[in-house]
Amino acid sequence: MTQPSISYKRHRFPPEIIAHAVWLYVRFNLSLREVEEMLLERGIDVSYETVRRWTRKFGSLIARNLRHRQARPGDVWHLDEVVVKIAGRPFWLWRAVDQQGVVLEEILQTRRDTRAAKRLLIKLMKRWGFVPKRIITDKLRSYGAAKRKVAPGLDHWSHKGLNNRAENSHLPFRKRERTMQGFRSPGGLQHFVFLHSATRNTFAVPARRRNALAIRYHRLEAFNAWQAAAKTA
Repeated sequence: MTQPSISYKRHRFPPEIIAHAVWLYVRFNLSLREVEEMLLERGIDVSYETVRRWTRKFGSLIARNLRHRQARPGDVWHLDEVVVKIAGRPFWLWRAVDQQGVVLEEILQTRRDTRAAKRLLIKLMKRWGFVPKRIITDKLRSYGAAKRKVAPGLDHWSHKGLNNRAENSHLPFRKRERTMQGFRSPGGLQHFVFLHSATRNTFAVPARRRNALAIRYHRLEAFNAWQAAAKTA
């Protein structure tokens, strides 16, 4: 699949600086003003509003390129949903991860019902092109109803204690949500989690690579993947 092209033409700063600013904001729990300060310490005088515009313009393109590089996921999928309030109105962020904790898909929806669960399952199978061996969810009945409509023969484990993998995947998002003091619109939230999860999938160290040397190699590979996705390598 062809990766989306990225053009940095008519921008005053080099592509490496733009991509680095976007990476700082998305990879770490930093505010836009903190990214501005870190860049200034390195002699790069750029406003936090410029960093915001860079993230908005280039972030989704980099995230799509990272997603195109993502390996085939595991065959056990953990599904869960978490409530997010935007301007006082509740929305549900539906998330799926595999057995390694890699985020497979995220969809913001207004409902917590069978239709919403069905939409998540269909999007997952369409994106990855296969039916998993098993899905694991909490006790929400909508998952079972959606599974019967989409893939009746799919093995489904429904138990609150088995779904810690999916519930833990919400923690980095919740941490960023507090730093950003919430989101202004559903579209802004969907855009951010798309970029945040693609970056986290790239840089998070898998459980099987926990010794110091393996972690260092993994980070070097992640840096190379980011540079290639940002078209700065």
